[in-house]
Amino acid sequence: MQQLTNPHEYPGKLIVVEGIDGSGKSTQAFLLQQWLQSKGLRVFFTEWNSSLLVKSTTKQAKKKNRLTPTTFSLLHCTDFADRLMYRVIPPLKAGMIVIADRYAFTAFARDSARGVEPQWVRQLYSFAIKPDIAFYFRVPVDISLARISSARAQLKYYEAGMDTGLSKDINECFRLFQGEVIRQYDLMTPEFGLQVMDATETIDVQQKRVRAIAQEMLADYHPDGNNRKQTRAREGGSHV
Repeated sequence: MQQLTNPHEYPGKLIVVEGIDGSGKSTQAFLLQQWLQSKGLRVFFTEWNSSLLVKSTTKQAKKKNRLTPTTFSLLHCTDFADRLMYRVIPPLKAGMIVIADRYAFTAFARDSARGVEPQWVRQLYSFAIKPDIAFYFRVPVDISLARISSARAQLKYYEAGMDTGLSKDINECFRLFQGEVIRQYDLMTPEFGLQVMDATETIDVQQKRVRAIAQEMLADYHPDGNNRKQTRAREGGSHV
């Protein structure tokens, strides 16, 4: 797991947002992207399960409810590998800021919650590079469920973890499954240095903290890839 614990070598910056469904992480990622772009910075956005290489296969398998936990894990890892190679590393090499809505930590949490051996999943993603920041938007299960229920008519089969057989009631299954996902996130927080955010706070309050943390991380960042830390210290200014 050295790749995920040692800083990457690219001139760009990788920012990751994590959290269970209904945590509000995607909203925070979008607002951060808009803010960074307003500063004139080049930002590239990528999201989980978006690789065309396996997207259609995953979608068809989900419709038929044929995904075992291991198959689910392997498909998502294939998706992740394709996105990392073609949608994350190239922008980082070009000195861009990449915002990833979900990263390897999603697999660590979800797959483990489905009963897959945690160390096996970590080994599967051993090629993943370390983010410069990984935000974890932590929210209680009941608040997450209420947010999702207010946005759409029903929960999704795999979102609720119905494949785990924890409960025949979809709402109860969601609570049990996502509760275990939260437990897995909590366990890995010190392991990977996740920045825990209180996702029950208002959107504005969360975003202010996100921007403050991002700005501190970007203090020595410059789009051309040069380290400007010494120059910034002399000038007493910030580039963000």
